[in-house]
Amino acid sequence: MRLLLPRRAASDRALQNRLVRQAASLLLAYPDEEHEKRLDVVEQLLEHITGPEKDLLGAAARELGGGDGLGVAQQYVETFDLRRRSTMYLTYWTAGDTRNRGAEMHAFATAYRDAGVAPPAHEAPDHLAVVLEFTANVDPSAGEELLTRYRVALDVLHASLRDALSPYAQVVEAVCATLPPVTDQEEQRARRLAQAGPPRESIGLQPFTLTVPPRAEGTPQKGTSQP
Repeated sequence: MRLLLPRRAASDRALQNRLVRQAASLLLAYPDEEHEKRLDVVEQLLEHITGPEKDLLGAAARELGGGDGLGVAQQYVETFDLRRRSTMYLTYWTAGDTRNRGAEMHAFATAYRDAGVAPPAHEAPDHLAVVLEFTANVDPSAGEELLTRYRVALDVLHASLRDALSPYAQVVEAVCATLPPVTDQEEQRARRLAQAGPPRESIGLQPFTLTVPPRAEGTPQKGTSQP
């Protein structure tokens, strides 16, 4: 039986979800020279967020703001660029190094264009921070559909970050809290994916690579664009 919320309650929940997703997008961005400014914006957003999501995002923001910039950047690279099992490229979880990944990424780019915005020029369209930004600010309905479609990938990512004791685990957990509850089938798929890893295609396929924008001299070197 589906619970029908009063219109005001449903509207408040939709706004809360957008605020959570915007804060999460800022926290999941690479901590460059704008990192402190993004944390300030997160603090402002947290004033309007309630419930467990506020606590999760607040704890992550405090931990990510507690160290020096170089250390936070190195932590980010080690977490997301050097560990295949904690990549934020959502299609990598479902398509891995296969031909299907191009089609899946095209679906993200198409959703952006259909909403009237161009896909990002310097990041892949399936990057979680990009999808969250789109969902919060451009098309909440289309963005939530994308996030829900890759809910299993989000659950596996959260488990990997949690096992690594990463503050980013709390950010992904807050995002998951804005989505419909997982089904038993989705939970089983997440468990299998966590054990087996992303799919691979063997002979005759060139690795799928992403174009990573150049870094300013002196910043930490990220891993390859291929998770």
